[in-house]
Amino acid sequence: MSDETDGRFAYDGLDRVLHEKARLGILTALVTHREGLSFGDLSRLCALTDGNLSRHLDVLAEEGLVQIAKAFVGRRPQTSCKLTVVGRKRFREYLGQLEQVLRDAADEETAKTKTKPRPGLAGA
Repeated sequence: MSDETDGRFAYDGLDRVLHEKARLGILTALVTHREGLSFGDLSRLCALTDGNLSRHLDVLAEEGLVQIAKAFVGRRPQTSCKLTVVGRKRFREYLGQLEQVLRDAADEETAKTKTKPRPGLAGA
């Protein structure tokens, strides 16, 4: 291989914070619910335990990707989560990088599986 292809599939744009399975699910749920979600709804949508969700939300909040609000609804505490402007931007950039991964994989697969002409057969 030549130096031209070195690092071709490195994908430095795949953000490690977002690339973790649970956090990817959390961000996907939040991007599809612009107004945000309650902690309980987010937990159910992502099939995460409360402790696991809480830990992942802490990581995302530390990065400025989600905003966590605690309030009382009636007399009960309620935690809600919402994607920040920065979070929405980073998530879109991440999705763009994933799309590039898919395009590259499809292009490589197509290039490798194309029928090669056999010697002596015109047009084959």
